[in-house]
Amino acid sequence: MTSAGDPAPPPPGGVLWSLAGDVRGLLMLPAALTLQVAHPAVGAGVDEHSVFRTDPWGRGERSLRSLQLWIYGGEAAVEEGRRLRQLHRTIQGTDTRGRRYHALAPANYAWVHATGFPVYQHASRYLVRPLTDAQERALYREWLQVGRVLGIHDRDMPQTVEEFWPYYRKMLAEEVEATVVVRELVAADRPVPPPDLGPPVLRPLVAAVWPLLLPPLARFRSFITVGLMPPDARDALGLAWSPDQERRLRRLCTVIRLVVPALPERLRYLPLARSARAARHAELKARGLR
Repeated sequence: MTSAGDPAPPPPGGVLWSLAGDVRGLLMLPAALTLQVAHPAVGAGVDEHSVFRTDPWGRGERSLRSLQLWIYGGEAAVEEGRRLRQLHRTIQGTDTRGRRYHALAPANYAWVHATGFPVYQHASRYLVRPLTDAQERALYREWLQVGRVLGIHDRDMPQTVEEFWPYYRKMLAEEVEATVVVRELVAADRPVPPPDLGPPVLRPLVAAVWPLLLPPLARFRSFITVGLMPPDARDALGLAWSPDQERRLRRLCTVIRLVVPALPERLRYLPLARSARAARHAELKARGLR
């Protein structure tokens, strides 16, 4: 149930509207998630309370749907923000530095959200195009709006791009570390259960071939996670990245950058984004604006 005072999701047609629903956005998410859990409190919370080890596919699907709702969900965005705050209300413990933490403590909750901006800003250069100054500012304004949907107060987030980068650099210098969860997320040899895909009759086949599929998929995930992480964050976490890896990443991203825009809409955009875009186009057409 929403009310007139509830924050609205970011505007249709904005920078985030274009980025987050594009299938290329899926390649950006592992870097953002890894940077989130580099915070000692966030890493401890995920290590102790998350099912990412036992149900990685289910957790990934739920996280992706949640993200899409924040941006494309309309009134459902506010409900999703409330659901997430309720879900995290009891998550607390002691972080890697012996400090008591709570998942909804402003500094922790804000960092989880803040990491999306530098990753989108950096990864767009590879997978889409470099953002102009105006687009970068618009993206940050829209990301702040998403933060309000999630219940993050303006006082807990830098309110301009100029204020964001010193905050971000300070976090990299003083707070983040290669937590246990970071090391697991960038590892190429971590055991992962097979996805629960397709009709039940095919699941034994998936399970049978999974030992052959997992190693190259795990290497790719590690490669794209480290490669699309902003270099200063990569350095802060001590993640190795060679010139040869950079060249391979650029070649791969060039192909993706050329191929994805040529795909039909049903393949280029995720389902919620596709539905929201269709509704937006219909609305504009009805108003004679298309």
